[in-house]
Amino acid sequence: MEALWVAKTGLDAQQKRMSVVANNLANVNTTAFKQGRAVFEDLIYQNRAQAGGATSQDTENPTGLNMGTGVRVVGTEKNFAQGASLETGNPLDVMVQGRGFFQILLPDGNLAYTRDGSFRIDSEGRVVTSNGFELNPSITLPDGVQSITIAGDGTVQAQLAGQPEPVTLGSLQLADFINPAGLQPRGQNLYEETAASGSPQLGTPGLDGLGSLVQGSLESSNVNVVEELVSMIETQRAYEMNSKAIAVTDQMLQYLNNNL
Repeated sequence: MEALWVAKTGLDAQQKRMSVVANNLANVNTTAFKQGRAVFEDLIYQNRAQAGGATSQDTENPTGLNMGTGVRVVGTEKNFAQGASLETGNPLDVMVQGRGFFQILLPDGNLAYTRDGSFRIDSEGRVVTSNGFELNPSITLPDGVQSITIAGDGTVQAQLAGQPEPVTLGSLQLADFINPAGLQPRGQNLYEETAASGSPQLGTPGLDGLGSLVQGSLESSNVNVVEELVSMIETQRAYEMNSKAIAVTDQMLQYLNNNL
């Protein structure tokens, strides 16, 4: 019976949605994590009777007869809404207040993008991510740095021992995309450019629609735990109903077998 297949597609789709919800909850404390959402679409319909088809010489079928074949998950969208600000007091923690991504140079020479501004210093004085990937454009701290200042426009200055005036070390740039939801998540709080995201548009923080930088703060995950728990309950109920549809269909088949 077709109902068995339709209910089976419902089970598959709800399993995928539960995986997305579980991933959101698992990353509720991940810096700058963006909430995911499963996107559903109905499958192709079996057209048994065409809407508008003639039923007599002077009449037509007002609705037709179209039998659905189920559902599937066609995508997972990221919600890039701003997360809450978490003040850390660490001078190397930088939050993007608004649109934009930091550029990260990967070991293979390609660029990745992140909203996670929890930076560190490696053995050569370079500003890197927690995984050791270098910030791009590169910022290197010289010996004798007493303090570091990162302005809202990305200007990085350091106070060196024995020098009364701060030294400018460089500037942070931000990249923006026409469709951030089209970026490919690759783990480690990084995203990669795709054809769907469009090419990165580079600029100075605070200008041309880009967000400004806030030193000593980090962006929290934008996952709303209450919403995720509600989604979890909805997914559970939908899964149970599809399971029930399979059980009822099986009972109908048993009835036919026993009475024919």
